[in-house]
Amino acid sequence: MPDLLLELFSEEIPARMQAKAADDLRRMVTDKLVAEGLVYEGAKAFATPRRLALTVHGIPARQPDLKTERRGPKIGAADAAVQGFLKATGLTSLDEAKIQRDPKGDFYIALIEKLGRDAIDVLAEILPVIIRTFPWPKSMRWGARSGKPGSLSWVRPLHAITATFGLETEEPDVIKFSVDGIEAGQTTYGHRFMAPSAISVRRFEDYEAKLKAAKVILDPQARKDIIFADAKELTFAQGFELVEDQVLLDEVSGLVEWPVVMMGSFEAEYLAIPEEVIRATIRNNQKCFVVRDSKTGKLTNKFVLTANIEAADGGKTIVAGNERVIRPRLADAKFFYETDLKTKLEDRLPKFEQIVFHEKLGTQAERIKRIERLVAEIAPLVGADVAKATRAAHLAKADLLTEVVGEFPEVQGLIGKYYALAQGEDASVAAACEEHYKPQGPADRVPTDPVSVAVALADKLDTLVGFWAIDEKPTGSKDPYALRRAALGVIRLITENGLRLSLMKMAASALAALSLKPADAQKLPSDLLAFFADRLKVQLREQGARHDLVDAVFALGGQDDLLMIVRRVEALGKFLESEDGKNLLAGIKRASNILGIEEKKDKRTFDGAPDAALYGLGEEKALAKAIGEVTAEASAAVAKEDFAAAMSAMAKLRPPVDAFFEKVRVNDDDAKVRENRLKLLNEIRSATRAVADFSKIQD
Repeated sequence: MPDLLLELFSEEIPARMQAKAADDLRRMVTDKLVAEGLVYEGAKAFATPRRLALTVHGIPARQPDLKTERRGPKIGAADAAVQGFLKATGLTSLDEAKIQRDPKGDFYIALIEKLGRDAIDVLAEILPVIIRTFPWPKSMRWGARSGKPGSLSWVRPLHAITATFGLETEEPDVIKFSVDGIEAGQTTYGHRFMAPSAISVRRFEDYEAKLKAAKVILDPQARKDIIFADAKELTFAQGFELVEDQVLLDEVSGLVEWPVVMMGSFEAEYLAIPEEVIRATIRNNQKCFVVRDSKTGKLTNKFVLTANIEAADGGKTIVAGNERVIRPRLADAKFFYETDLKTKLEDRLPKFEQIVFHEKLGTQAERIKRIERLVAEIAPLVGADVAKATRAAHLAKADLLTEVVGEFPEVQGLIGKYYALAQGEDASVAAACEEHYKPQGPADRVPTDPVSVAVALADKLDTLVGFWAIDEKPTGSKDPYALRRAALGVIRLITENGLRLSLMKMAASALAALSLKPADAQKLPSDLLAFFADRLKVQLREQGARHDLVDAVFALGGQDDLLMIVRRVEALGKFLESEDGKNLLAGIKRASNILGIEEKKDKRTFDGAPDAALYGLGEEKALAKAIGEVTAEASAAVAKEDFAAAMSAMAKLRPPVDAFFEKVRVNDDDAKVRENRLKLLNEIRSATRAVADFSKIQD
């Protein structure tokens, strides 16, 4: 079957847009093909700074013929209905229709046959529409073509369209269409500087090979691999090692079509600046990688750049140009850093009185005071020194007002740690200046130093409670204040540090520190707790916990203690993997199902203790005795938070439960006996609720 080759050749596409654009092109073309009945075998899209390309393999040469039936009016219907039916179906008379018998009467049926079109004609129809409606985040219009104003809106001026379709063994056909005066053909262009001449291409393999010969690496991943491998080799050869940066690598690969890796240097005096500031300066301004000394692990005064050309002088001019740009940038960074060191962190804090955190939540200065107050309560609960934690909370936000953070926002917190150490603060206080922002995502590190943990919890809880109090909660996919991330941060801080904290009490303390008092202040902590519960469910499921086990534990309440919930879910999961666990679950579910049916039938619940005098069978007595023993043993284990022992106790119910259902008929003819046996089943359900609500667990 034939293959499609499509290339859209333009001015430079921003690197950040390339990956999504390639995926959008693949999706839009293949979706249209399938909608037209042209089911393909495979498709792959590519992007370089100057082109989007797509190859689709195994497209049928022709659409399938379609035969459909269309039901018309009844026999004897009004002439207007008949004429409308004939017009809609393309029939010339009712003689061409067949009659279908129906209980409601006899109806005319039109057999409509739609002949399939050649795939190349379908492509000529759909491709211009896709190009014109392409979903760029930002697009532009440009000057007139051939004296006519341009109508195409595109990310950058579009210069050429390559579109061919055909079998591998034959000369492909050009798909005939045009967009804004640009005729589709089979001509593309190589590297802007090293091979700018026109290139005639036929199909994808030919196209990719000719581009490579013209100094264009089409595949973004191939460009990344070249840059990474060459950079590693270049640095290793000089006794250094590359500081890897996947985000920067992705961006740089979108800036070049023919990557050439080189190394430059800067004055060693700039190494006095914190490494992170050096890296941010070089990365942000010149898209270059920094380099470490492989022996000491410290940054060197070298950097790795990626050029888009094989220069005649071996790259000396390119390297010198990058050095000329980086040098003054580092000089600025050094000046900012040294200037910042002249002012103590606490001396910057008065400026926060003039900076609004949120119009309904006061200034940054007020927020810092709230965090200090909350930290003083949390610190003893997490084993932190209260004085150090309060001091850290006092200074943690001060670096937001420094020159370095103003220039490089990504180093906030980190630079605060450097400044705190420079002014002689305790190491834990300095660490908390950086770590109180953590964790900022699922992959981010969780602080373990108690001072950092205390400040991080206080910071996040103040944010959550504050925005909850002014009713600025996340809705759907919108979360402008990153409250989901803050809640997940609190959860990870608690669970990964093994902390036993009451979220309700902490939320209440955070609420008390606010000057505003919302109307539903009493409900706010519990409402926020439900939000934490949802976030914890998501996290546990992502970690592989079964969603029904999470629901079974949450159904018991007690969501205030996140660590206990996590341990309970873990123990329940292990128990249900055992034979005793599986069989007991089946028995409990059977008891719950019978109870549910009978409670619905009688419109009542079967609470209360069974009457031992009504036990007529040994299996009833054995089950009642086992329930009493297991309930006591499991409750004692739960009280000690030994959930594994609680599950082991529950396992002892399996034999008497099995025997009960084998020998005892629950719905006895004697109403009193029936009620007593249903109460006994309710005892099973109540006993197992010591560890989980088994009715929530799927079989």
